[in-house]
Amino acid sequence: MTIEQTAVDLSQRHVLRRAFSNASFVVGLAITLTIAIVALVSLFWAPYDVTKLSVASRVQGLSWAHPFGTDHLGRDILSMIMLGARNSIAVALVAVGIGMGLGVPLGLWAAARGGWIDEVLMRTNDVIFAFPSLLSAVMITAIFGPGAINAIIAIGIFNIPVFARVARGGALAIWPREFVLAAKACGKGGFLISAEHILPNIANLLLVQATIQFALGILAEAGLSYLGLGAQPPMPSWGRMLFDAQTRIAVAPHLALFPGMAIVLTVLGLNLLGDGLRDAIDPKQRRTL
Repeated sequence: MTIEQTAVDLSQRHVLRRAFSNASFVVGLAITLTIAIVALVSLFWAPYDVTKLSVASRVQGLSWAHPFGTDHLGRDILSMIMLGARNSIAVALVAVGIGMGLGVPLGLWAAARGGWIDEVLMRTNDVIFAFPSLLSAVMITAIFGPGAINAIIAIGIFNIPVFARVARGGALAIWPREFVLAAKACGKGGFLISAEHILPNIANLLLVQATIQFALGILAEAGLSYLGLGAQPPMPSWGRMLFDAQTRIAVAPHLALFPGMAIVLTVLGLNLLGDGLRDAIDPKQRRTL
């Protein structure tokens, strides 16, 4: 293990130690893990089959048989929220993966090459940022058709410039460092330096940004599903559940309450997690919960 790798490892341990002493991080991690466990459990078990309709059980209140009640088609709301968690997390996770997988290499390339390549990539980013991401995602899904796959592509496209900008900014701060200059003096090219020296040193920044984009991805997926452009029935979705509940809020508020709470808690947990990570990376910005 080199001295640089040892320094990075020690730095990451210090960040982890500071993170677990941060109230925002601990609360956010607990909420996020709870939602993730619910989504994981839904892969193997749910209280009821959400594809089966029961007119006799429609719009029931909270009970032992249905802790969150039933919807207008007699489906168990708890089961739908569990499966909706799986769908929302899957869409947001893949969309963030697309953004990181394409955006980070582009940002590192722009920082390594500079010149006209950097200028073209950043101006392209500016053009994409000029359009509201959710509105553009609605346009893309409206053109290519509704569905979870198109929602993933639409959300993922607008994650690319975000990660490209973060990776470029972090890389530009690392390139003048002595160990990078030493690597250049040893004959290493921009690709190897970016992979071996730059990327490990900006991994924490990318992780924080990933939690933020994950939360935004959850919101974007819910928004698209609410408009009928995301996951299609019979696949449950929190946004679709809110759409179906909007005309029945006065008589059955639980139809909107529980999917709304699921969205709020998931986004809150991810934001707290990201805030805690950011404060752990930069203790000067530490805030109390």
